[in-house]
Amino acid sequence: MRPNHLKNIWKSGQPVLNGWCQIPHSLSTEVMCHQGWDSVTVDLQHSGVSEAEAITMLQAISTTDVVPMVRTPWNEPGVIMRLLDAGAYGIICPMINNRADAEEFVSACKYPPTGIRSNGPYRALMYGGNDYQAHANDEIVTLAMIETQEAMANLKEIVDTPGLDGVYIGPSDLAMSHGRPPELDHFEGPIVPLIARVREEAHAAGKVAGLHGASAKYAIRMINEGFNLVTPTSDIRLVATGAAKMVTDIKAG
Repeated sequence: MRPNHLKNIWKSGQPVLNGWCQIPHSLSTEVMCHQGWDSVTVDLQHSGVSEAEAITMLQAISTTDVVPMVRTPWNEPGVIMRLLDAGAYGIICPMINNRADAEEFVSACKYPPTGIRSNGPYRALMYGGNDYQAHANDEIVTLAMIETQEAMANLKEIVDTPGLDGVYIGPSDLAMSHGRPPELDHFEGPIVPLIARVREEAHAAGKVAGLHGASAKYAIRMINEGFNLVTPTSDIRLVATGAAKMVTDIKAG
């Protein structure tokens, strides 16, 4: 099976730089994948991307060495399995609030006897190789999103879930669940120690810790603080900020 390079990056002690695609088109995904990311995540939760469009985006990713990841709309085993069959090499699953949620998520990602994933990797077999089923349980990355008060209360039991590779912080939902504005980059304030606690608990359990952000500055800070995966922006944000700067520079000139 094609190796999952994210696991090799983590074994070497290096962080993963993760791109994020919300524009439902294979061409924009292909452009993103040629910019040097270690992995690129196709977002099916907060975007207009459908499952059918996600397949074409995963095909675009596979024209490069970038690792194809997907954020699912929810903790839905059927959807998770379909996206894995389509060739996703990692799943970021939202709203994991307790050990039962985490176990259900992991089980959907693993073939028996470890989990309940049904056999039928129609595209994953082409992408991963003819021995895909024999090695998929070891190669697929499973990241549970931590983004609620309930998840924080159950954090240790979540990170201790067998088969879970790590956690991924959704800072805006985490902030909102604690009565704060839905900000992504938390340089100061009451959410900062919560984010640090997630990282510490994950590492204590031997798991990786990742998080979402909105700037290179914040991503660099989080890498320096020990996070194993950072997402500094999305394709939509890059288009918007790049276009805005172009317009502003021209009008100012």
